[in-house]
Amino acid sequence: MKKITRLFFAAALAALSLTACGKDPELAQFRNSIDEFCTKVSEIDNSINAIDAQSENASSELLSDLDELDLVFQSFAELDFPEKFDYLEELADESSQYMTEAVSSYHDAYADNSYDETTAAYAKENYSRAYKRVQIIITFLHGETPDNKDLLIEYDTSSE
Repeated sequence: MKKITRLFFAAALAALSLTACGKDPELAQFRNSIDEFCTKVSEIDNSINAIDAQSENASSELLSDLDELDLVFQSFAELDFPEKFDYLEELADESSQYMTEAVSSYHDAYADNSYDETTAAYAKENYSRAYKRVQIIITFLHGETPDNKDLLIEYDTSSE
């Protein structure tokens, strides 16, 4: 989780560089939205890391934090990306879908005061997929190309 926190602080810095001294209001609003997303995710991450695993309420606290994280990812997917970043909107939608599936599966894994390891593993995989998409988005927002062998990047070579 700490790696994720660092990732979102890097994203916040990237978002700051998206605007040319605040001259483009659409980019400025987008930057603020990305900053808010990163801040909320970081806060939830800190809350999850602060849960005492030995506590009676640990699983309910975790599920509550995950529910909040799901809402934050849903808001992220609803962002209106500026035209120059339109191609990233589908990844944002996918990240939200994966997070929703992860949170639902975590609820199933902890249902009836028990723990289902198989369901938790499935949840963790979806959780990772959600964050992987956010990492890819952030990398593109930095103006870089992600170094991911599983990512197929198609370049538009047609002339307008």
